[in-house]
Amino acid sequence: MTVANTFKSEQEADPGLDLTRGFLPATDPLVRLDSRFAAWEETAAELPKLLVSNRLRRRLANLPRLSIEGIDTAAQQERAMLLLSYLGQSYVWGERTPPEAIPESIALPWYEVAQLLDRPPILSYASYALNNWRRLDASGPVEIGNLCLLQNFWGGADEEWFVIIHVDIEMRAAAALRRLQPAQVAAAEGDVATLTEHLEAIRDSLQGMYAVLLRMPDLCDPYIYYRRVRPYIFGWKDHPAIPNGLVYDGVAAYGDNPQRFRGETGAQSSIIPALDAVLGVRHAEDPLRAYLLEMRDYMPVDHRRFIARIEAGPGVRDMVVARRDQGLVDAYDECVELVRGFRAKHLEYAATYIQHQAQAGATNPTEVGTGGTPFMRYLKKHRDETASHSVPHGEG
Repeated sequence: MTVANTFKSEQEADPGLDLTRGFLPATDPLVRLDSRFAAWEETAAELPKLLVSNRLRRRLANLPRLSIEGIDTAAQQERAMLLLSYLGQSYVWGERTPPEAIPESIALPWYEVAQLLDRPPILSYASYALNNWRRLDASGPVEIGNLCLLQNFWGGADEEWFVIIHVDIEMRAAAALRRLQPAQVAAAEGDVATLTEHLEAIRDSLQGMYAVLLRMPDLCDPYIYYRRVRPYIFGWKDHPAIPNGLVYDGVAAYGDNPQRFRGETGAQSSIIPALDAVLGVRHAEDPLRAYLLEMRDYMPVDHRRFIARIEAGPGVRDMVVARRDQGLVDAYDECVELVRGFRAKHLEYAATYIQHQAQAGATNPTEVGTGGTPFMRYLKKHRDETASHSVPHGEG
């Protein structure tokens, strides 16, 4: 059996996740858990009010200790993870000084639901964006203009817009993601015309994603983002205000040992890692690459598996270089340039929305990202490494 036939057989035996909506859930996220979990639902709905009061931690610490029994479906688990993540993040970052521990009423069910999902008990991109939206018109498209969030911290246009931009980008990425494995099959079969067609479709999808990214400043102001959106999505790993992490009260598996988890970050989206994999974009073996690999622990399990399948598949870039077909080289280079451009625009936004802001206290540092990294250096490196993978015309 040829490499191409073996690869196709493996894909047919393990088709993976439904990519109709890319990495968004195939069905709209659950809007509410049943009445047994009313305490979580009602408190989460009041977070914007509680965050401007002096009652936040007292209210959250006094939540009833609810069993997660009955949270069985993936949609229920994601809804519970979303609620507990917003409650937990608010407890940690909702007052001037971070606590040393998260109360059992939040920590234990948070840990238990996280175990079901095989993700750390902290707010991640999957809860912040992928499963945090609904359509205003249930029969309409999943796109800006027909989307709103299920849950906010402060609320307001800037927070809403910041997350909805990401949801729209995820939806637009679907057209590219559906082409990744077919592109690898075409590469393995040496089919220049088909591979070119797939790369052109990936390029078109990337152009749509980039156009949406350019709309970020429309309704998300840098000052408001820094002051009202960013403070609540930090983690407690490599954060200067919580250097040793936090204790999760009541979680026997952790004992009294503080836990250190990364905060929510776009690096937890699976889109760019999947595109890197199919395009053969490699990142140097250093702490920055280790960080990217660590981010996969915060992704949904099926997303991780999808990336791993693409990484294990036939190389697209190798064929592009070997065949020396100018149309193929052009299509490939256009994809690489768009991924580079996406990263470059992200870097530009990071400078405007974070680095150039006047630091507002130790809990919201301008030199450390929400994931606990020196983000400007990381983003520059990823941008430059992407650019280095274009195929010179003389080589193609």
